[in-house]
This record gives sequence, structure tokens and C-alpha cells, in this order.
Amino acid sequence: MRFSILIFFAVYALACKTETTQTRPNVNVNNNTNVSKPAATSSPSQSTSSGVPVSTYEVVNTFKHDSKAFTEGLFFLNGFLYESVGLVGKSSLRKVEIESGKVLQKYDVPRNIFAEGIALLNGKIYQLTYRTEKGYVYDAETFQLLKEFNYQGEGWGLTSDDKNLIMSDGTHVIRFIEPETFQTARSIIVFGEDGKPLMNLNELEFINGEIWANIWHSETINKPNHIARIDPTSGKLLGWINLDGISPDDVEHDEENTLNGIAHDAATGRIFVTGKNWKKLFEIKIKPKA
Repeated sequence: MRFSILIFFAVYALACKTETTQTRPNVNVNNNTNVSKPAATSSPSQSTSSGVPVSTYEVVNTFKHDSKAFTEGLFFLNGFLYESVGLVGKSSLRKVEIESGKVLQKYDVPRNIFAEGIALLNGKIYQLTYRTEKGYVYDAETFQLLKEFNYQGEGWGLTSDDKNLIMSDGTHVIRFIEPETFQTARSIIVFGEDGKPLMNLNELEFINGEIWANIWHSETINKPNHIARIDPTSGKLLGWINLDGISPDDVEHDEENTLNGIAHDAATGRIFVTGKNWKKLFEIKIKPKA
């Protein structure tokens, strides 16, 4: 009898452990987040099919980039690039000459702040910070600090659709932020082609009615140096841009030396990309995959 009772409890314990493991929510475990967040439940309308198109690229021009710049945000304005550089003690907002990589204008963020994404809207530059739940608003011409704003969660990427700020926080959620009140107007949830949450959405750019997103460490989902194309209305994954191998010279620093930074010249259609501590900035042309 005792032997039978022992067998019963052993089987029961094993069943409980299996159930706990299966029902535990997905988590994002890395050294770039504070708290692991449960994944949202996928519905049939949120899941994408396996036929997501993949594009590739052609390098049109190569320019110098400050290899000490830990790029967190990038946008194009009137012939110049504007860049947000991260890391505590090294963060700044910069205006950069494309052809030479020369920094023409610079605002040093307080040394205890880790700067993140930036966006232009209505003549102002908005800049996120990593874990301090604080953002900055600057005059786009003078870099004069106009005010600060607050938000919940981490700050990663930032862009705009000429109406709202569009923000990522390292999860699979993208928020549309009203620029005057800094309140969330709406959110979209992004799923990969496998129907799972597409985590680590990072630097953003709004291009031709789409959100383009760098994925932090996209090699962990077997898509090294890939950019996701996202529908801003539904969050649907529209496609991938495969930039794998774009700059072999820029993958030798450390594991954080990832592709990060997308800028679009809407007037000419030019697209620029770079990465954290990369020595090069690339102007690229997107091509269908052969």
C-alpha cells in the first residue's frame, strides 16, 4: 500500500510541474529590460501567415560614422542626420553632416541619463530615455531644451506620422503618443509570421505609410540585421528587409554592436542605416529578394 501511495504522489507531482511549465507566460529575458512581461494571447486575426515577403538591399553610398556613437535614434532633416547617442555618461543629441560624419551641433544629456530614440514633430525634437521614464523636447534648430515629459515603462525607439509620436518599449507593443499631453492615444501589437509576439522592437522610422523597426538582437530569431515592416493601423507584419552582412567591418566590437538606426529622406526616397558604434553609415536601396 505504501508503495502504491508513493507512486501516486510522484505521478501527481510530475503532472503539476508539467502543467505549470505549459501555462507559464512567455517572457523576454535579456540584460536590456527591467521586468519580464507576459506575452499577449494571439488570436487568428493577429497571427500572420508564413508567406511574409523578404526584401534585400543594394548599398548606394557609404559614409563615415562616429564609432564611439552608440546609436539609439536617427532621422533626416534638410540634408542632415540627427542622431541620439546612448549609454550613461555618453548620451547626446547630435546634428551630423552626412558626407563627412562630422558632428555639427551637439547637446549633452545629463550624465546619469541613457538616451534612446528621437523623432521630429512640428519643429521639435523628442527624445526618450531608457529606464528613467523621462523624455526631453528640444527646439529642432537650436537644440534648446524646451521641456521634459514622463511616460510609463522603458523608452526604446521613437518616430512620428506627422500627427502622433510612435514609441517602442522593447516589447511587441507600439504606442501612439499625443505630443502635447504625452498620453497614449492607441496601441498596436506586433506578431511575427509564426504568430508569436515580435519582441525587442527598437529604433523606429515611419516610411511611406509603414513603421520600420530594428529588432534588438534579431539574430536570436534567426534573422540577423533584419528590419521589420509593420502596418501602423493593425500591427500586422508586412515584411522583412534582410540587411545581413551589410558591414562586415562593424561586427567586431562586442555583442551590443547591432544594427540600429534608420533614417528616411522623404523628398528623394533615400534611406540611411547604421548601427551602435559602427564606423560606417550606409545609404541603401531596397530590392525584392531574388
